[in-house]
Amino acid sequence: MDSRLLRYFVAVAEELNFARAAARLNISPPPLSRAIRQLETELGVTLFERTTHTVSLTGAGTVLLAEARIALDALQAAGRRAQRAAAPQPKLVLAVKADGDAGLLEAILARYASEPASVPVAVRLCGWDEQPRLLRQGEADAALVHEPFDRTGLDTETLAAEPRVVALAATHPLAARDRLTLADLGLRPGELYRFIDEVRRQSGDLAQLLALVGLGRLTPVLPASVAARYPRPGVVYRPVTDAPPAVLVIAWPQQSRSTATAALVRAAGSVAEAARERDGT
Repeated sequence: MDSRLLRYFVAVAEELNFARAAARLNISPPPLSRAIRQLETELGVTLFERTTHTVSLTGAGTVLLAEARIALDALQAAGRRAQRAAAPQPKLVLAVKADGDAGLLEAILARYASEPASVPVAVRLCGWDEQPRLLRQGEADAALVHEPFDRTGLDTETLAAEPRVVALAATHPLAARDRLTLADLGLRPGELYRFIDEVRRQSGDLAQLLALVGLGRLTPVLPASVAARYPRPGVVYRPVTDAPPAVLVIAWPQQSRSTATAALVRAAGSVAEAARERDGT
């Protein structure tokens, strides 16, 4: 199947408007319409329901959209990885959110450097939840990421499962308590991840988030390692006893055959196991 036709199809499926999709693709609407008809003919299915005023996906179109996005990401990723492999000095790109490594990153890199298959590592610092996209698009070879996330096309190995704490301004009424529950924070079971996402949208990084906590504007729920690593005047941390653990994994593309990436995964698993034994967990 022609990747150009898939790219055209995705544009129309996302815009649900041929004129907007054509502008996005920098082509005129007539050749775009012909391309979509060609794709429908090749597949023997109708991908769009068209009326004078609307365009909508059929059931077949909905299925193809999900699969086409994966296929186009895989093609893009293959090209990027091939370019990196051909570089005079190949390197491995590890994506991680700053302060989102449960304190394991330095030890993982040190252990990895001792692996015979190791290559230089470029640590790519990214925003909240960007790691899966970077992996699928070939911009990273491996990533440290907290669950939950979209695992499509990725393999993972669990590194840590930490208790959760809530960060509070020292003047917050709940700061006088030794431990708290989700109900104390106004949360019902099943609402925690939505709450975490809402908090993240209000801050760019951990330093900004904790500054907002000190001002009494946020009460984020965080992995317990944050409390140990980032004490801050005016901010207190309290255990949230019934919150599900914060699970950190190392993720990599399912289709990866890189011995360097496999060595990094081994190093990360070894460091995580040693940390669990040290902590008695």
